[in-house]
Amino acid sequence: MSSQQILKPIDSSKIHPLLAHHTASLGADREDYRDAINRLIHNLVNIKDEDGKFLLRLADGRVIDTKGWNGFEWTHGVGLYGIYKVWEMSGDAQAWDIMTSWFEARFAEGMPSRNINTVAPFLTLAHLFERNGERRYLPYLETWGEWVYSGLPRTEEGGFQHIVYNSVNHQQLWDDTLMMSVLPLAKIGLLLNRPHYVEEAKRQFLVHIKYLADRKTGLWFHGWTFEGRHNFANALWARGNSWVTIVIPEFIELLNLPKDDALRQFLIDTLEAQVKALAACQAPSGLWRTLLDDESSYEEAAASAGFAYGILKAVRKGYLSRDYEAVGVRAAKAVRAHINEAGELTQVSFGTPVFNSLQEYKNIPLTSMPFGQAMALLAMGEFMYRFI
Repeated sequence: MSSQQILKPIDSSKIHPLLAHHTASLGADREDYRDAINRLIHNLVNIKDEDGKFLLRLADGRVIDTKGWNGFEWTHGVGLYGIYKVWEMSGDAQAWDIMTSWFEARFAEGMPSRNINTVAPFLTLAHLFERNGERRYLPYLETWGEWVYSGLPRTEEGGFQHIVYNSVNHQQLWDDTLMMSVLPLAKIGLLLNRPHYVEEAKRQFLVHIKYLADRKTGLWFHGWTFEGRHNFANALWARGNSWVTIVIPEFIELLNLPKDDALRQFLIDTLEAQVKALAACQAPSGLWRTLLDDESSYEEAAASAGFAYGILKAVRKGYLSRDYEAVGVRAAKAVRAHINEAGELTQVSFGTPVFNSLQEYKNIPLTSMPFGQAMALLAMGEFMYRFI
């Protein structure tokens, strides 16, 4: 029998499930997913805002490119992390060059103003420094890590206020913060032996869970404000939820929390409550809608990719029961179906602030974005573990 027949059984339905090849039930081709990953990266680094429609124009005259690859925003931070995860699995030299070249170009231009979102790229920089020991990276990690810890504005109860380029968002907590600033702070704390950074990151998880996790559903609200003490539109927004699904397994793994650790179990319980609810509201296509509980809102692929990644990783790491794996596999395959020939993840919503009405979430336009590419990379890369 040829190796091709071993890897791709002709009729696995005739074989007892315990005797079948471990990829037989996936209904997926390994080379197709490898190709999708390569095309996603190519598209990610070549995205352009052709007509300036998605530029962020600030009152002081600065123009921030949140769509193209050469800006400095959370979109690029997540994009870099997606590429890093591909490199971590494959050792792909091109992926490494893309990341290091991006940082060299940004260092040459000078750093942006500090906010929750511009911290996001430093998660990847910390990983690169850990790998290559490049001395020039260290001052950036030290300076930005200390700003997050001691300079970032705080809400009541010490939460990280979700300050962004064009708004201080006074006394507001957003679920995005855990991915954009809290995870980088934890990584920098471990890397530079600053345990107080790690403890602060733990505290931020607890504060955000307290005010953003919906006790009725297990899903998460997009934001909370201490001014008026409410969750704005009470939006169970998909991409905000997906940051949570991504970041909880990342955080547990990063801190290597032992099985009997109380925080680890609390985070896993929080994640499982969310994933149980996600399984119940997954659309027939395998994607999720941009408002998770609103069937009139459009299906959104970036959030679905984040859910696929977090669920599949949490199952693989033993944080969640294998009963949830089918949900993640179905989502990953649905995301793959939305990667076109040009390597663009379609059906991706643009950057989304916290709104005061649900309709505003439903009105957000669809466009290719670096974070969409990155979240698809995370999902496709994690799916590749099923072929190993």
